[in-house]
Amino acid sequence: MQSAESFDVALATEDDPPQPIGLLCAIVAGLAFIVYLTFTDDAFRPLLVLLREHRWSTLVVSPTVLWASMATTMLVVRSALWARYRSDAPADPITAPSLTVIIPAYNEGEMVRQSIDSILAASYPRDRLEVIVVDDGSTDSTWEHIQHAAVRWPELVTVRLPVNQGKRAALAEGFRRARGEITVTVDSDCVVEPRTLLAIAGPFRKARVGAVAGRVAVLNRTGGVIPRMLAIRFILTFDMLRAVQSTYGTVYCCPGALTAYRTDLVRRVLSEWTRQTFLGAPCTVGEDRALTNHIFAQGFDAVYQRTALVHTVVPETYGRLCKMLLRWDRGHVREELLYASLIWRRPPLARLMSAIEVLVNNTRYPVAWASLITLVVIAGHQPMVLVRLLFAIGLFAAFNMLYCLRSERSWEVLMGILYAYFSFVALFWIFPFAVLTVRARGWLTR
Repeated sequence: MQSAESFDVALATEDDPPQPIGLLCAIVAGLAFIVYLTFTDDAFRPLLVLLREHRWSTLVVSPTVLWASMATTMLVVRSALWARYRSDAPADPITAPSLTVIIPAYNEGEMVRQSIDSILAASYPRDRLEVIVVDDGSTDSTWEHIQHAAVRWPELVTVRLPVNQGKRAALAEGFRRARGEITVTVDSDCVVEPRTLLAIAGPFRKARVGAVAGRVAVLNRTGGVIPRMLAIRFILTFDMLRAVQSTYGTVYCCPGALTAYRTDLVRRVLSEWTRQTFLGAPCTVGEDRALTNHIFAQGFDAVYQRTALVHTVVPETYGRLCKMLLRWDRGHVREELLYASLIWRRPPLARLMSAIEVLVNNTRYPVAWASLITLVVIAGHQPMVLVRLLFAIGLFAAFNMLYCLRSERSWEVLMGILYAYFSFVALFWIFPFAVLTVRARGWLTR
């Protein structure tokens, strides 16, 4: 694992200003163009004619067109909600609630010390801040670095599990010991900014809020092409999408990298959460989304706080990237089934938006695979079909990069287009394999 000391990044907390007018105009123009392409026969006629020359392909064409129409409509709605989103004000240092931060660590090496230092150096009243770090049976130098941190910060609470039990068990140990009204989880490969803790405590002024997701950025973005692509991808997945979901109080996955919970809500479900099984196997991945589902089941909201910023270390190699995505997708498969049953208890707007989101997000997999197979077969006789497909991928990826321009004002946004092609070529197998191996266990991060 690369040391945080070698990362050349500037940690700067940003406020949450209104969306730039020029950017909003560009997004509206892009949406109009996408709607035109989706709902006018003239735009897709050359491709549809080619497909319908093969009668069997009509079984794929009609569902694909229907899904594209739903996805485009969803994109328009999401864009409107994204433009409407605003972060909550941070907690006032004078009245801020008592806060416990839990850092679960396993074979993290010296990075865990960087994480601890960033949290204890954060701007939060010392008499209301507790930090607990749990070493989950590490076999490297992680415990030594935790002890070094404890010398510098005597108030640090340290726990060492005798053997590796998994991240969920490490977090549970921290939740049992937590004394704060609010408990924040921070991964041991993450560094928070000085104002992050006050920011993430702010939304809890609202009684309905049970969990708050922070904004996740890439710490080691200079570590290669993959981190640079992920830095842009994270803006879409960890900023744009969660900002949209926050407007109706249903951020369906509050990330382990940085999330705050009402401590009493977690304790009510701690036993059930730690003993969760799926198809007879203990659940050891997707603990963050599982806990978010428990928050919804108790009738509380989960929201997003853009100004609560954490920087995390991401994979720098293809192999480690695949492990991370497999872990995420296995958790998604399991928890999406439970989430689909919970959304009917949500308020009307949240229920409607969540139901549409579940439908569009999950039907895209069979539709995409059926369409891809059809196009590949036909491309053997009509190569232009594949050319049109590659052009469409680049076009839609370029449009998505408009959202990234809000926080990434550089040519680095083009890495998002590269990721779209990279995902199409090198990551297409991840989700199907995750479905087939959903019962697999392990952190899959080392």
